Amino acid sequence: MTALDPAISARLKRNADGLVPAIVQQHDSGEVLMLGWMDDEALHRTLTTGRATYWSRSRQEYWVKGETSGHSQWVKEVRLDCDKDTILLKVAQDGAACHTGDATCFDADLLLAVTDS
Repeated sequence: MTALDPAISARLKRNADGLVPAIVQQHDSGEVLMLGWMDDEALHRTLTTGRATYWSRSRQEYWVKGETSGHSQWVKEVRLDCDKDTILLKVAQDGAACHTGDATCFDADLLLAVTDS
């Protein structure tokens, strides 16, 4: 049983697996770093420890960002979007956010870049 505040838990709209997507953003620059998944327990751990904690869908376990890589995310703000189905984490990122070593998970695969011409 999670210790997440029931008032917060009642506000969340989860997917069929009981998860909410968490968009992660660098707190001072606004750069989007990654997307992770949270259930009530991951959100509770994030709110109470100040360390970004996620649910791994592939490994079926909780993971604290940076626990093995050293590239930690220190939580500055946690927000819920207007539909209550997405969390925004504003963090201070130490090192690379992506497991590939890239600064963000959105560095490697550009699909479109619109230029003024």
